[in-house]
Amino acid sequence: MNIDLIKLGQKIKFERVKRKLSQEELAELANLSVHGLSNIETGKTDIRYTNLIQIANAFNLRTCELLDFNL
Repeated sequence: MNIDLIKLGQKIKFERVKRKLSQEELAELANLSVHGLSNIETGKTDIRYTNLIQIANAFNLRTCELLDFNL
């Protein structure tokens, strides 16, 4: 399955802003660097499945919910 990295990044940012989290706060919750999270949100880098799981867990979502791009 090919993931649209731009849409995934937009979805992650949407969920982060909805929860009123800064990139720093989400990065800490997901055990990621702020730079890495920024690159994921902008679609500049591929995302490891483990990082996707960590972000989903930080949002208390399932990974499939992050991959649903129907905002």
